[in-house]
Amino acid sequence: MVEENRVILKYMGQIDPESLDDYLSIGGFQALRKALKMRRSEIIGEINESRLRGRGGAAFWTGFKWESVAVQTRRPKYMVCNSDEGEPGTFKDRYVWETVPFQVLEGMIIGAIATGIDYGFVYVRGEYPWIYRRVEKLVNILRDEGYLGSSILGSGYSFDIEVVQGAGAYVCGESSAILESIEGKRGGPRVKPPRTSVVGLFGQPTLVQNVETLANVPLIIKNGGKWYASMGTSSSTGTRIFSISGLVKKPGPYEIELGSATLGEAIQLAGGVDGELKGVIIGGASGYIVPPDFLNMPLTMEDAERRGISLGSGVIVPFTSDISVVDVVLNTMRFFEQESCGRCTPCRGGTREVVEIIEKLVRGKGTKEHISLLKRWGKTMMNASICGLGKSAPNMLLSSLKYFRNEWESLVG
Repeated sequence: MVEENRVILKYMGQIDPESLDDYLSIGGFQALRKALKMRRSEIIGEINESRLRGRGGAAFWTGFKWESVAVQTRRPKYMVCNSDEGEPGTFKDRYVWETVPFQVLEGMIIGAIATGIDYGFVYVRGEYPWIYRRVEKLVNILRDEGYLGSSILGSGYSFDIEVVQGAGAYVCGESSAILESIEGKRGGPRVKPPRTSVVGLFGQPTLVQNVETLANVPLIIKNGGKWYASMGTSSSTGTRIFSISGLVKKPGPYEIELGSATLGEAIQLAGGVDGELKGVIIGGASGYIVPPDFLNMPLTMEDAERRGISLGSGVIVPFTSDISVVDVVLNTMRFFEQESCGRCTPCRGGTREVVEIIEKLVRGKGTKEHISLLKRWGKTMMNASICGLGKSAPNMLLSSLKYFRNEWESLVG
């Protein structure tokens, strides 16, 4: 039986998340004190040795991202902790904030020291008001205790954090749209290049990192990059917190060492499902819908990539044979139609056209040509949308057409 390997969530339910004394009692800020005695290149070297990849969905190499900001000479430089977590089915970052919030903030401070960043922002999604209040409270505690502000712990390094609450826009989870929102503008993606590491917040070099990614940083600096890389596989090191929900008996966050479990074993870890398993949603609404053939897939980024999918933000939602795949896709595309920022035609028009075609098929007024048209629209959105959200919006549609084609064709006789 596969078991969890709680590294980030090790102290879930065991300490008061808002108590600095409790966090210090489990080794909190030891990593920061160690980092203050290291050269910047040494800190980034440990991150590189850990082979940590981003946990927000894109799985970008964290060390390379830090290097890209560290080499920038223009000041000020900024950091943004992306806590928008607007992907349907994702709730892992919420549990990190509810378990070890100081660890995320410690990760931000270490990252700022390593890259020469002057100021940071924690961007909390509008639907998490209690998280916003908590983070604001903890930032004030750290500032009072000398962990933030001028000359952190008397070291000469200065860094401070501001907490910003989003307004509930899905698109603000995108790395450049979040910057627009913090600047007080309407949230929407920027055209790239330039990358945010060069021209980001207020036109300055900016490092954008996910909550779970930052929570790993103190553990890596404290125990060493080699220690972290000893978990998982060479391309998927460490653990990953999976948000498992849907029809499982025990929904919740499950922290699993990458490569130690298959998709099917993760579902069993959450109690399994009652009834005949029909398929699994992986990665959230912008993820994929796959058949039971995928249950033997090891949970690693490279195994997912070999099968033409992605682990995304770590969402796993199994469903049974009484669920209509077409209804799931229609509901998802309605969500994307609602949440599209409207800036580019492929996403704005594509989501609308896809919804109208599926509705026509559901009413029994569609043809096989409509099914082919769905695929064409999906490919157009994937290839021509401005941002990653528009490009990934048709993932569930296209994967359902690939793996559940019979269900689509049954709508046209």
